[in-house]
Amino acid sequence: MSKADLIVGLQWGDEGKGKIVDHMAQTHDYVCRFAGGHNAGHTIVIGDKKYALHLIPSGVLNPNAKNIVGNGVVLSPKDFIKEMDQFDNLEGRLFLSDKAHVLLPYHAQIDQARERLKGDKAIGTTGKGIGPAYGDKVARVGHRLGELLHPEKLTAKIMEFFAINKPVFDAMGVEAPVESELLAELQGYRDALGTYICDTTQMMWEIMDADKKILLEGAQGTMLDIDHGTYPYVTSSTTVSAGACSGLGLNPKDLGKVTGIAKAYCTRVGNGPFPSEDFGAEGDKLRENGHEFGTTTGRPRRCGWFDAVAMRHAVRVNGVDQVALMKLDVLDGFDEIKVCVAYEFKGKEINYVPYDLEDVKPIYKSFPGWDKTEGVRVFDDLPETAKSYILALEEMIGTKMGIISTSPEREDTIIR
Repeated sequence: MSKADLIVGLQWGDEGKGKIVDHMAQTHDYVCRFAGGHNAGHTIVIGDKKYALHLIPSGVLNPNAKNIVGNGVVLSPKDFIKEMDQFDNLEGRLFLSDKAHVLLPYHAQIDQARERLKGDKAIGTTGKGIGPAYGDKVARVGHRLGELLHPEKLTAKIMEFFAINKPVFDAMGVEAPVESELLAELQGYRDALGTYICDTTQMMWEIMDADKKILLEGAQGTMLDIDHGTYPYVTSSTTVSAGACSGLGLNPKDLGKVTGIAKAYCTRVGNGPFPSEDFGAEGDKLRENGHEFGTTTGRPRRCGWFDAVAMRHAVRVNGVDQVALMKLDVLDGFDEIKVCVAYEFKGKEINYVPYDLEDVKPIYKSFPGWDKTEGVRVFDDLPETAKSYILALEEMIGTKMGIISTSPEREDTIIR
């Protein structure tokens, strides 16, 4: 029986997982998404064409790979269908779990209303409805993708849900759907997606028993995990490697090699603590060089230096076997490159991630910069200062940088 290799983000999301999933998908039979919703965003560049993926696994760009969306995902049919339009016939290459929860337009209305009511205490969500959809799931009032196959029954359940919660929705300014319009909408989703909906748990077990090569694709990053991230400024799903088990119906013994993805610096979207954020000209330069604007939201990302403390935390939580270091070329041209090596917390120096990151201050170590790494494909061809930087990061986090990306292009990748 085969084991499933896993790719997981190690920072605050946006690490460049899409490129590495695309790279590794060339040698895998199946690529499987296990968590998150269309708040995730992968940008993949192949030649002169750019693809923006939010829900469809990145293996879609390998014509020989099949793609599974697992039960741990919350799926917006409207957005999924729009995303499918980028590709030709996906039948036989795409499978959706009948146990994945459905995210409908009213979830986004609830999400945006809650953020408005919080005012300056807003979390900074994408407003896509991810939190409310996961909230309904946990509260046992959600609806699963398999229910789309029976739109009349699902319509009745949703209308009943709105009737029961009318005072709450009225207070939030969330309008109940018109029953006839809702039914027509759900029927359209059934017609577009019905042939893709199946029992993916059984499918996962069957393909593992058949020794297929399987790659599991995470969304967001470790520091946004609902349990292990900077709560409450997190996403609503389990983003760490353990989430692949519950999100696809696997057990821990089914997991193979874990590759963690990290940028050569750090970014974050939305509110919440970010210890190594740079508020000055260097942060602006990182944003400009790295084109740091959200694939999903278009929002400018907050930028800062590599945080080795948070990275050690993420490596341990995920059981990382190797790190893929992304966007090394973004650091080209900096005279000095800083790394957060410890935190100052309540007057003491610490080397771990505490309960609350709001009160920590970064302690930096500086490294000399370099001229150019863009497009380099062999480790020994990198500038000596870039090699020294990478080796120092390995020492700090206790894991090898097995893959190094030097541009968005698929082939500009160093394999060590």
